[in-house]
Amino acid sequence: MFCNQCEQTAKGTGCTQIGVCGKQPDVAALQDLLIYACQGLSCVAVEAGKAGVTDKATDLFLYKAVFSTLTNVNFDAERFVPLIKQAVELRTCLQAKLNPLGVTASDCDAVRFTPAADLAGLVKQGEAHAIASLDPNADIASLKQTVLYGIKGVAAYADHAALLGQYDPSVAAFIYKGLASALRIDLDLGAWVALAMECGQANLTAMQLLDAGNTETYGHPVPTSVPLGHRKGKCILVSGHDLKDLETLLKQTEGKGIDIYTHGEMLPTHGYPKLKAYKHFFGHYGTAWQNQIKEFAAFPGAILMTTNCIQKPSSAYLPNIFTTGLVGWPGAVHVGNEDFSAVIKRALELPGFTDDVEGVSVNVGFGRNTVMSVAPAVIDAVKAGKIRHFFLVGGCDGAKPGRNYYTEFVEKAPADTVILTLACGKFRFFDKQLGDIGGIPRLLDIGQCNDAYSAIQIAVALAGAFNCGVNELPLSLILSWYEQKAVAILLTLLSLGIKNIRLGPSLPAFITPNVLAFLVENFDIKPISTPDEDLKAILG
Repeated sequence: MFCNQCEQTAKGTGCTQIGVCGKQPDVAALQDLLIYACQGLSCVAVEAGKAGVTDKATDLFLYKAVFSTLTNVNFDAERFVPLIKQAVELRTCLQAKLNPLGVTASDCDAVRFTPAADLAGLVKQGEAHAIASLDPNADIASLKQTVLYGIKGVAAYADHAALLGQYDPSVAAFIYKGLASALRIDLDLGAWVALAMECGQANLTAMQLLDAGNTETYGHPVPTSVPLGHRKGKCILVSGHDLKDLETLLKQTEGKGIDIYTHGEMLPTHGYPKLKAYKHFFGHYGTAWQNQIKEFAAFPGAILMTTNCIQKPSSAYLPNIFTTGLVGWPGAVHVGNEDFSAVIKRALELPGFTDDVEGVSVNVGFGRNTVMSVAPAVIDAVKAGKIRHFFLVGGCDGAKPGRNYYTEFVEKAPADTVILTLACGKFRFFDKQLGDIGGIPRLLDIGQCNDAYSAIQIAVALAGAFNCGVNELPLSLILSWYEQKAVAILLTLLSLGIKNIRLGPSLPAFITPNVLAFLVENFDIKPISTPDEDLKAILG
């Protein structure tokens, strides 16, 4: 086993015995094999695209297959078997469409790959195609991994968007190109840098699609106060990222005396008008994904995991947790076809909350529409010197030491600065009372990780208002990363020419010194140091 795709990888280099995330060696091998099978499919799809032959169903499968290999999504070995076989079947079908045209894919092992007949055989095949064997040149291997991990993030966002009816074939076309290119050994460093930037642009398109799917379906987020307490009654907790699953559950629980609570990256969903209209959509419970073992054990209802972020369930709540979509854990009940009756049944069996606890509230819903609606006041405050600087402090949370940096940074940021935040990194400080500047809250929750698209639009609009470039704005990005969606977002920011990003709590293990030097020289990427040192460097 070898896996270094997340920030918490063992010893900062790679997991070789068992994943820090809980991933077993057989699952790691099957994930690598699924990527390899998708690379064979991609080789054929690239040639098909040149011949004008495309297939939307194959594209949608690609998103799901690649997304299922992202960190903390699917830990169930058996679930990978049909995906591997389907990738090969789709490759064969696509090639059959090309044969009459006299078009063939490159003659490589991935295109000829045939899955083993049993699980043990598939695992052995996966071990032979591990990510660690990408390229003999360490720097090219580093960039290949950067692109591959970025592609996993792109696929995740594209899959989310497709579930809401948003689709652009150019996204799949890039994924095919990137996966097929990773099999090549004739591309130099410049070509891989270009592919990394292309990956960032593909991710921008995917996030734009997802933004359109979310806002056209549920309305643009509006400022909303979300209680962190609870009220007496039966309950279901929804974690992950998927808005459609949440809406489906809200519909199926209406009138059943069950309150719905969010967890983790689902917190921002309270700001969407069509979701907040459900009276039993009550509040938020818990914090970020890495705390779920403790928090889920204390939750007195059923739990639904909709996308990535699942950890190994403890025996205290394994009977109460359900997975859906691409999520899987051996022993956890998987529910499909948008039928959450089993989740509802379990919620009614469990005691639920036995009392009312008011607790504090937090504010969400500061997407680009909301922020830009008060843009004149923001611009005036900047010109008057009332707002000195904006900090985007966001990204992934995690258990690895060093993330208290982000809490301290926000606490120490001067009172004339504004904090924009998104993704689960905000749970380090989301309940801080930072006050406001002339009625403008100092802490603005833009949303989920994919709402980086919204943050980009805000930055572009402000740059236009001040007649300057984004890099000239009084804006600094202080990012935390954990998994592959964060890699994709970082590539998007770099592809847009955004510089001076501070990244932590540690740099990716798959980045070699030479690649890091390139990023520093061309994009001024900096590792975080201490809050005091970084604030002084930024503000003077």
